[in-house]
Amino acid sequence: MTSRRYTLVRCMGLLVLIPGCATTPGDVRLHADGMPMSEKCPEKALEVMRYLRLYVGESAWVQLDANQSRAEHITLHEGPIESVLDQDIGTLEAPLRLYGRVWTGGEQPVIRYYAAQFLSGGDRVPICAVARLGFGQLRKRPESKPGTAILDSPRAGVYIVDEFR
Repeated sequence: MTSRRYTLVRCMGLLVLIPGCATTPGDVRLHADGMPMSEKCPEKALEVMRYLRLYVGESAWVQLDANQSRAEHITLHEGPIESVLDQDIGTLEAPLRLYGRVWTGGEQPVIRYYAAQFLSGGDRVPICAVARLGFGQLRKRPESKPGTAILDSPRAGVYIVDEFR
């Protein structure tokens, strides 16, 4: 393990021990169509992101579903999601896991990430990030059934945020 990664893992382990660090993904009020309303990023996640030098607007590529990586089309299901970061973002070195939640009620899914974890193990650390693709590229295919989103691409951009909108 590199010296940089060793230091990050030790520091992240200490931050995770701080009470109240865990977020409860999905405890979000929903619109009538089942899509999530705005949600503040928890203070502990903002603190961890400042420490890890994860700044709002930074982005990288992510495999949306760890179980369907590199597939031509993927189906996302409403609920928890585990993604894999393909590129470094801030001081987080790829590959690493991102954990979050998917909502599929609208024309395109909403994907919010609440935690990150190195593939080599260690504790999950709180973050706030979203998956996005421009030009409507994250739009669901018409044959998507309720509670699912069939997408043309297994990848998207992941963006660091300070609030979910």
